[in-house]
This record gives sequence, C-alpha cells and structure tokens, in this order.
Amino acid sequence: MHSPATANAALGVLLNVLASVLFAVMYAYTHLLEPLAGDEIYGWRILLTVPCLTLMVLASGHWHEVRRLVRRVFAERWFWAVRLLSAALLGVQLWLFMWAPINGYGLDVSLGYFLMPLTMVIVGRLAFNDNISRLQLLACALAALGIINQIAIAKAITWPVLAVGLGYPLYFWLRRVSDSNNMGGLWFDMSLSLPVSLFFVLKGGVVLSVAASGSSLPWLVAGLGAISASALALQALSGPRLNLTLFGLLIYVEPILLVLAAILLGESIAPAQWPTYIAIWLAVLVLVVEGGLSLNSSRRGYSPSRCSREGG
Repeated sequence: MHSPATANAALGVLLNVLASVLFAVMYAYTHLLEPLAGDEIYGWRILLTVPCLTLMVLASGHWHEVRRLVRRVFAERWFWAVRLLSAALLGVQLWLFMWAPINGYGLDVSLGYFLMPLTMVIVGRLAFNDNISRLQLLACALAALGIINQIAIAKAITWPVLAVGLGYPLYFWLRRVSDSNNMGGLWFDMSLSLPVSLFFVLKGGVVLSVAASGSSLPWLVAGLGAISASALALQALSGPRLNLTLFGLLIYVEPILLVLAAILLGESIAPAQWPTYIAIWLAVLVLVVEGGLSLNSSRRGYSPSRCSREGG
C-alpha cells in the first residue's frame, strides 16, 4: 500500500506536470493573438483569469482560505504589505511571460526558467531545511551544466533572466513564510493585479475596438483566460503537496515543454544549444527514475526520503 505522504506527493507531481502542459499550450496559443501587444495580452489574461479562478476556488471549497487572508489583512499589522509584495512579484512574472516572446527576450526568459529551479533548491535547503536526495543532487548538477553552457552562449545575464531566476523563488518563499501557499493566496495575488491589467487593456484597446466587428479575436482572448486560470489553479493545488525542493525541480518540465511548443511552431534549436537541452532532459530523466524508485520502495513499506517534508 502507498503511504499517505507518498500518495499526496504523487498527486502533487501529477498536478504540477499538468500545469506545465497548460503553460506550454498557452505559450503556443499567444501566437493566435498576434495583433495584440504583450502588455494588452497580459491585461486580458488577468482580467479573464480572475473570474475563472474565482469559480474554481468556490467549486473546490477553498474560499475559506480567501476569507482567512482577508481577516489577516485587518488583524496583522504588516500583512497588507506582504500581500501587495506577493501580488507584485507574481504580476511581474505573468507579464514577462506574455511580453518577452513578442519583444525578443524569449531566450532570456527561457534561461531564467532553467535557472529558477536551482535557485529554488537553494532556497528550500537554506530557508526550510528541505532534504536533497543524491538523485536530486545529480539532477541539479546536470541542470547546472546545461545552464553553464547556456550562459556561455548568451554571453551575459540580462534583466529578464534575473527577474525569473530570482523573482519566482522569492515569490514562492514569501508564500510559504506568510502561510498563504494555497488557492486562496493565488486568488488574492491575482485579484490585486486587476487595476494594472485594466490599465493595459484600456491603453491597448485592440480587442475592444474589434469586438463589434465579428472578429474571432475576443473569443481567442477568452480562451487564453480559461487556459491561464486552469494552469495556475493546478500549480497552486500542487504546491502544498510538495516540499520546495521537489516543487522547484519539477519546474524543469515547463521550459522543456516550451521548447517543444516552439519547435512545433517552426523554431529550431541552434547546434551550440543542444548541450543545454540534453543536460536538462537528462536531469528530468533522473527525477523520473527517482520517482519510480520511491514508488517501488513505498510498495514494500518504506518511506521515500524526498517526501520527508510536506508543504503546508
């Protein structure tokens, strides 16, 4: 029989991988919205995601988490500032995801996503004392080799690389330490971004100008919101079931899927970049092997070391 901790972690892995698949779908989907600038795409994504996410929070029985956060805003002296900082950190990441590919920073953001799990492993170890297994260390080493190769190609670390590689770990750390690593916390952060998103939508005005002309663009934008809400909800549901180290390592799945989506859209990997992607794929393969060994040991009554610390 599977132990409750193992079953909970396995469900977390499944939810996280499904979220990565949807993020990759969204990456390809934005090419259908080509008339829109990145800022306006981000604005519509937030405006449409929040209502969908609200329905998901209500349907899944997580609205009590929102009420709890509202009470804490009034009861705890600086909690409102923590929530604003958390919303800002998330908002920058969601904006950059939409803005970068259209503005020639796709490679830089991809490098940031490759760097992010390593920085999350470090945060998990230093801030939460998460255990790191030997296979996870091997996966980190392989990924580090890939990142070194990518840095050698890029020649410099640009601000989008740092924004993703350092900003996302800081965001997830803040959610953990503020006890808001749940669906309610995600809903709160997304909702606080609504004023900024509305500004971008009104500033761009493309979708609003063609809404009455029979264009399919408004429907395509609505689809973007549904995909975004589903991906973020699955990611939020996975977080409490995984320690920060495993959660960080699983994020490698997303950039790999983004690469596959880009290839399907006609892009190609330069010969000098292949060592990076091969190293990353080998790192993911190591994690798959570790997962198989953990499941096998649990069937024989042993507790897997990677589940020694569960998220809260």
